[in-house]
Amino acid sequence: MEKTRMYVFRNLDPEEPIQTSGYICNFEDLEIKSVLLDEILKDPEHPNKDYVINFEIRSLRDSRALIEKVGIEEASQFIEDNPHPRLWRLLAEAALEKLDLKTAEQAFVRCKDYQGIQFVKRLGNLQSESMKTAEIAAYFGRFEEAERMYLDMDRRDLAISLRIKLGDWFRVLQLLKTGSGDADDTLLEQAYNAIGDYFADRQKWVNAVQYYIQGQNQERLAECCYMLEDYEGLEKIANSLPENNKLLPDIAHMFVTVGMCEQAVGAYLKCNQPKAAVDTCVHLNQWNKAIELAKNHNMKEIGPLLAKYASHLLEKNKILDAIELYRKAHNFLDAARLMFKVADDEAKKKTKPLRVKKLYVLAALLVEDYHEQMKNTQRGKIKGKKSEATSSLAGLLEEDASSSDNRIIDLPWRGAEAYHFFLLAQRQLYEGYVDAAMRTALHLRDYEDIIPPVEIYCLLALCACTNRAFGTCSKAFIHLESLESISPDQRQLYEDLALEIFTRHSPKDNKKSDLDSFPESGEGKLPTCIVTGRQITDYQFWMCSTCKHSAQEQQINKFSFCPLCHSPLV
Repeated sequence: MEKTRMYVFRNLDPEEPIQTSGYICNFEDLEIKSVLLDEILKDPEHPNKDYVINFEIRSLRDSRALIEKVGIEEASQFIEDNPHPRLWRLLAEAALEKLDLKTAEQAFVRCKDYQGIQFVKRLGNLQSESMKTAEIAAYFGRFEEAERMYLDMDRRDLAISLRIKLGDWFRVLQLLKTGSGDADDTLLEQAYNAIGDYFADRQKWVNAVQYYIQGQNQERLAECCYMLEDYEGLEKIANSLPENNKLLPDIAHMFVTVGMCEQAVGAYLKCNQPKAAVDTCVHLNQWNKAIELAKNHNMKEIGPLLAKYASHLLEKNKILDAIELYRKAHNFLDAARLMFKVADDEAKKKTKPLRVKKLYVLAALLVEDYHEQMKNTQRGKIKGKKSEATSSLAGLLEEDASSSDNRIIDLPWRGAEAYHFFLLAQRQLYEGYVDAAMRTALHLRDYEDIIPPVEIYCLLALCACTNRAFGTCSKAFIHLESLESISPDQRQLYEDLALEIFTRHSPKDNKKSDLDSFPESGEGKLPTCIVTGRQITDYQFWMCSTCKHSAQEQQINKFSFCPLCHSPLV
């Protein structure tokens, strides 16, 4: 090959040269594909299709010329003398154009084109010439022409079938809508869904939704709503589906992935999968709902799972999270135990007394919830058979039988009481009510197991000394000096301070009769007013409906909330 000449040899005989400067890329089916590399390399970033050139060799050109100018028979004889599959295919295509089916079939056989043979046989079964012409036009890719012929023959069904084969669903839908007769509903749905798929593949979810709605494709519509974050629409789809529909678990899983517990549970229950609903609640930390579902469906595995999760939180020292977990799961007693532990730890750290009091109040409220839960349980068991008092008594008996921690069950408010009176005594002392402060401080003697005794008797000694009740003050100093928990240096300081006080003042109370009448702790002890710290001797007094503590009516009228448990006054 010279630089600008291309020779094609047939056996040892060269054909006339072709003038070209292209480089040979491919030689197949009597066609040469060449590339103008010199032109491409001038601007390699922007190649042009014109730089790829196809050349037909002489035999192909001659066969084409014979077909066009002389006829099928002469061309067939020429191809017979110069056989090649490409030439036979060329003859077959030309014969099809002229509806010479016999010659076309023979040519397809010679080039071993099985598809072409079948097509010719199908054409032979058609009676209408125009139908054959339309089929041939479609065979050669002239689809617009074929469709027009079908419509001219009033064969809209064939035009639709052609467009379905091509995957042109937009045109299918147009043909279905423009027809004079009623469109096939099944075919319409298929067209709508196919167009919806077209838009979904291109992530045009809004457009896809419109067609999926018309195609009644709930599965793909749910996927689009999920991608569009249209969870309200997704919920409507779930509500519209019949029970046990195969799509419901998928929709429920979509809700789970975005943390929508209630909707996911509804979908799972609708398809009769309560275990999956419980697992969802556990996964999303909705333990209260999980316990409720487990009880309603008689499932027993939620208890161990709850304990396992609580242990996991406690190992990570997330005690408050564990308390909240137990509370949501209605395991009030376990939550109360943990809350009492938190309150005790805070008290040992000498945290602000008000904070400690609030923690004890929270723990006590959890115990009250437990009491109410036990009463409701028993009330449900014996509903309609016994009185409310009997059911309450049964609930209390069940508590005694099931509880191993009597301190928490029987005296839940003891810690809150201790710090309430501790704060009240100091508040009264600083406001100048020294006698009331001393009386309130005297109550603290019953709470040495909660508040450190050194703090109790220091406060009592201070209040008594300020109130000039030196007898009570002397007793407080005696307790302080006898404590084993204080250091010798600290004990010496107390002794020195007591010596300094009682060398000036006789250790006697000025209001001896009042103090002597102050009752010691015992079962016959009168209720104490949580507002003033005084004992209540009136027959009528106010009692809190939550913590069951009392106050004088004229004193509690100043408050909107209970001073101890902070619940609203009824």
